[in-house]
Amino acid sequence: MNHEITIDPESILFQHEECHSGNHTTEVILPIILKTLLMKRTYLVTILSAILIAAASCNNGKIDESNSVTAASEEGTVQPEGGQATVSDDVSQQNVVKVAVGSKDHSTLVKAVEAADLVNALSNNGPFTVFAPTNAAFDALPAGTVDGLLKPDQKDALADILQYHVFLGVLNVESLQDGQVLGMVNGGNATIHIKDGKPMINDAAIVASVPASNGIIHVIDKVILPTAK
Repeated sequence: MNHEITIDPESILFQHEECHSGNHTTEVILPIILKTLLMKRTYLVTILSAILIAAASCNNGKIDESNSVTAASEEGTVQPEGGQATVSDDVSQQNVVKVAVGSKDHSTLVKAVEAADLVNALSNNGPFTVFAPTNAAFDALPAGTVDGLLKPDQKDALADILQYHVFLGVLNVESLQDGQVLGMVNGGNATIHIKDGKPMINDAAIVASVPASNGIIHVIDKVILPTAK
């Protein structure tokens, strides 16, 4: 005597959808196995085949999260929070801050920029012209001046001095003219002089120039100080 078994497609579809939703495969197929054994033991092979097909379909439909994470990391690096300064880029031309960081002659300037909390501001698009005093220029200041300015309670005074070394815009050496007055970021004015064919800003000589992705750095041999407000 033949016994006909009818497999409800909607039931299998329901189990398949549950598998996609994240339920374990054993939770999906166990009720089918128990029900089948109780009703039609002689057709166990047929039912197990259907179960294996459904399980294989379920496994094929799962998202491999580890592969997804790997692919995302290959497509682009997630940048940490903290502003433009935290962006890692070893290929493109460096901005004015990173140029200074890479110079052994400007470690004091870098420390001062960090203490004044100006790293992110100077890492933005700008463009900026930065007149960057060397370590020797800072050392020439009266004893204790630099250490005093680096104290937290002198942050505003330090920022004012540093911003007096920054012009908003790009000034190449060739564009500097004798007597030219520059409005600096801190609100004060600085004057360009040409002495013996060499450019100066106030009484500081420009000894070198380095282009950057967001402007240009002119290395100077003195710290220029703003007029008292």
